[in-house]
Amino acid sequence: MSAATDYRIIDIKLDERTILWRNADIEQERRVAIFDLLEGNLFQPVAADEQGYHGPYKVMLGVEEGRLTIAIAAADDRALDSFVLPLAPFRRTVRDYFAICDSYFQAIRQSSPQQIETIDMARRAIHNDAAEALKDRLESKVIVDFDTARRLFTLICVLHIKGH
Repeated sequence: MSAATDYRIIDIKLDERTILWRNADIEQERRVAIFDLLEGNLFQPVAADEQGYHGPYKVMLGVEEGRLTIAIAAADDRALDSFVLPLAPFRRTVRDYFAICDSYFQAIRQSSPQQIETIDMARRAIHNDAAEALKDRLESKVIVDFDTARRLFTLICVLHIKGH
């Protein structure tokens, strides 16, 4: 008989020291991403699994020296694993995503529904590509599904925001 598994995140926090700037739109994106992530996710850290802990998990995301830091803890706050992920492969995607999001937020205020839909389709395509790339990059450390990777990418973007 296998041990009970609960491969999901039950709490996620962003290292507030690494968030340099935010506005109402970004704050809303952050809230929605966290809510959606906690509502349903697949998160299976390889090292914790090998140690015999099968969830649920608490996660802290941050950025240090251009790298994503991920600290994983058990439900009782016991540290399980932490690692860094180079963000250089995502810089252009993050930049493109910010640009299309800016266009999207402007369009919501002043464009036709058709223009908004066109921009939103482009925004989703960039987001989906980034989620696939993130899922692949995480694979050796954490197994996640597409939706979890998508929401994590949103949170990575929030950590990258600098004042305009």
